[in-house]
Formats: sequence, structure tokens, C-alpha cells
Amino acid sequence: MSSNNNTSKSNSGGGSKSGGNDGSKMTSSDASRVQSTQAKGGNDTGSGSFAARAQSAGTRNDNANTDAGKK
Repeated sequence: MSSNNNTSKSNSGGGSKSGGNDGSKMTSSDASRVQSTQAKGGNDTGSGSFAARAQSAGTRNDNANTDAGKK
């Protein structure tokens, strides 16, 4: 009997609460939560920070999804 039997589905931080997200791509909504949490925790949110990279990825992914609908 294994004590490490994890059959529950875990959220790896992909933003399942934002609706419609496949769980692997950062959205602007996800990035907003990251930035808010980092700022409230007193962490750096400037250029090069995780929050800044999350924002960049969210914008890039949102734009890619918008552009895909135009084709």
C-alpha cells in the first residue's frame, strides 16, 4: 500500500478559476493575481521579476488567442 497515492487532480497554477483556461497558459487575469500577491507580500514587481514575466506571458498568450480568432 503506497502512502503517496495521489489520484486527485491538482491545479499547477494555470488559472482554472479564470474560466476557459486549459491550465497551462498564463492569462492577463492570472498575471494580475500574481502581481497583486507579489506586491502585497512586499516582493519586487519591477522589470525582470516573476510578476513582470507573468504579465508579459499573459499579454502574449492573450494576443495569440485573439490573433488566432482572426484567421
